[in-house]
Amino acid sequence: MTVLGHPRSWSYQWLSLLMLLLGTGHEPGVEGVTHYKAGDPVILYVNKVGPYHNPQETYHYYQLPVCCPEKIRHKSLSLGEVLDGDRMAESLYEIRFRENVEKRILCHMQLSSAQVEQLRQAIEELYYFEFVVDDLPIRGFVGYMEESGFLPHSHKIGLWTHLDFHLEFHGDRIIFANVSVRDVKPHSLDGLRPDEFLGLTHTYSVRWSETSVERRSDRRRGDDSGFFPRTLEIHWLSIINSMVLVFLLVGFVAVILMRVLRNDLARYNLDEETTSAGSGDDFDQGDNGWKIIHTDVFRFPPYRGLLCAVLGVGAQFLALGTGIIVMALLGMFNVHRHGAINSAAILLYALTCCISGYVSSHFYRQIGGERWVWNIILTTSLFSVPFFLTWSVVNSVHWANGSTQALPATTILLLLTVWLLVGFPLTVIGGIFGKNNASPFDAPCRTKNIAREIPPQPWYKSTLIHMTVGGFLPFSAISVELYYIFATVWGREQYTLYGILFFVFAILLSVGACISIALTYFQLSGEDYRWWWRSVLSVGSTGLFIFLYSVFYYARRSNMSGAVQTVEFFGYSLLTGYVFFLMLGTISFFSSLKFIRYIYVNLKMD
Repeated sequence: MTVLGHPRSWSYQWLSLLMLLLGTGHEPGVEGVTHYKAGDPVILYVNKVGPYHNPQETYHYYQLPVCCPEKIRHKSLSLGEVLDGDRMAESLYEIRFRENVEKRILCHMQLSSAQVEQLRQAIEELYYFEFVVDDLPIRGFVGYMEESGFLPHSHKIGLWTHLDFHLEFHGDRIIFANVSVRDVKPHSLDGLRPDEFLGLTHTYSVRWSETSVERRSDRRRGDDSGFFPRTLEIHWLSIINSMVLVFLLVGFVAVILMRVLRNDLARYNLDEETTSAGSGDDFDQGDNGWKIIHTDVFRFPPYRGLLCAVLGVGAQFLALGTGIIVMALLGMFNVHRHGAINSAAILLYALTCCISGYVSSHFYRQIGGERWVWNIILTTSLFSVPFFLTWSVVNSVHWANGSTQALPATTILLLLTVWLLVGFPLTVIGGIFGKNNASPFDAPCRTKNIAREIPPQPWYKSTLIHMTVGGFLPFSAISVELYYIFATVWGREQYTLYGILFFVFAILLSVGACISIALTYFQLSGEDYRWWWRSVLSVGSTGLFIFLYSVFYYARRSNMSGAVQTVEFFGYSLLTGYVFFLMLGTISFFSSLKFIRYIYVNLKMD
């Protein structure tokens, strides 16, 4: 398939970003409803086609041998629509408000055998098309395929050459649009000789009806009468499972662990009082557990610059994820606003770069880091570089296959400009503020110059076991909900339960914090003071479990196939697991740090 050239509206994309930046939450031309008078022309835009089971593999509608105007005129799109793979162009369909049409001829075509084979291949791969009328999507299948019998086996391919459009209006507004081939017989594409041309006549009908529904959102049937699943039911089993797990973990930490700590503190403080007459060098004699490593537990870790960069970017994605969910709860993303969530995510990522710079530089200076410029560069590169490399591969595959998911050069330049003029400068500004506001690291215990030797640890206190336990438990809290999220992102579902999503997000962070505290206590009880990186890896490994789940979902829960869809799915699934590693690793680290400060502040020492 060849890629059609089409102009993009640079100013329109900038305007959509500025509207979001000003806090309006509206993309121009998307939220507003057009008002018509009887007989006014209603423009129908053709958009894209693609395999039904590969949501991210889409092509321009006019790349198929279909009725096409001599000069293709594209609609100006917002940034979010471009990122969604939309490429809307005016069609040959003539529709007027409230005027019915009965079997009007659209065009006559003479198809070569190669064009017929192209259509046959599209129909066999279950290609669907998407049209847009007044921002309402209309979807249907390109053709009809029938498989029957084993002996003899029949394989029939038919093309829909007539479409029935059904539009509903209320007053002067269009409320609903749909396309049907229920009473139409497909045109057979079988039995054509290689040197033979196929003559086709495409026709269409338009039927208008009045409805009492005043708003599009009030319709229960959805935009396209169930061509794709529209909503998800509330899955109480998942919520109850997550709540039980959270209560058990919080109870474990708050009751059992605090009781053990109370006994430890009472014993250690009693021992300290009985040996207070002795010298300071004898303080550690006869002790064991986490008390004995009080002079090493706040020893700064290796690769402190990388650790601070992980914490900074993790804090940024925590703010980004919370912001997206809150915006969704406020009703800023609905099914009629194409790509609004994509535009909001890009803008929020650029604006929250100041958080990553501040957190990273602030903590880096606290733990004695001196190369703060290098720390800022590492922080701004920690996610942007892996994302750019992954996107480059995915976009190249889309471009090579002629998919509309390949971004135009103007959009790429726009995104790069946003990062260079907003994201990177805010990272530097945040880093400067964080460096200047940093105070010395507040450690309740003095650190000796010579590190204590760490005793041999049992196998169940190894890093691998902690990563397995610390990653699996948070993953199990969201595993059921994760299916619905994957079905939304990589399937045809429409996720609207943002309140439930916010609740599950809070559960995930709570479980991660509780597990981190418990694992850190067990590690310190074994006189192993290397908790800095261990706390990040233990709960951050949830990202690995999420990636492994994505492999399971691709193989067992989806019907996706082909190089285009596979490369995009696994490329962005890797990035998703990486983002969860950063977020949960950050929550885990600061929870462990808070816990360690608490227990050593309450420990009596000379």
